[in-house]
Amino acid sequence: MGNFDFLDDVRRMNKRQLFYQVLNFGMIVSSALMIWKGLMVVTSSESPIVVVLSGSMEPAFHRGDLLFLTNHQSDPIRVGEIVVFKIEGREIPIVHRVLRLHEKEDGKIKFLTKGDNNSVDDRGLYAPGQLWLERKDVVGRARGFVPYVGIVTILMNDYPKFKYLVLLGLGLFVLIHRE
Repeated sequence: MGNFDFLDDVRRMNKRQLFYQVLNFGMIVSSALMIWKGLMVVTSSESPIVVVLSGSMEPAFHRGDLLFLTNHQSDPIRVGEIVVFKIEGREIPIVHRVLRLHEKEDGKIKFLTKGDNNSVDDRGLYAPGQLWLERKDVVGRARGFVPYVGIVTILMNDYPKFKYLVLLGLGLFVLIHRE
């Protein structure tokens, strides 16, 4: 019976305490969303924090590294810089290094990327007929990272049951924790 002691705690709560715990949980979730939106505004990036999902950028970044991005339009893109970009028709952004830069007469910049651990450039990953990336494709540029912190995200995507178990555990903790 020791495994389900938390159910006794929930049963002992009166309606006001249970409502308070649910409200507390809602405040935690809404606070996290507000922080995320605030980071989007400060960094000018639709995704200010991303997780490296593959080994294509090793040894610079490893699978599971957490990257912090900015995407200020006034900063020019440079060769050697690590960018995160989205390809039309692909949902998941890609983290690779700028290999070549091509500036047109009208000032528009196009660039080519490549993963440090890949033998060829990324033209095979781009949309059909696309040979270069443009500024509009960039989600952000890597400004810092924390090694392996994002591995939990990878585990939750690779093993959906693990994700639901973690979310269930966190939800129960918030509901039961009375302080």
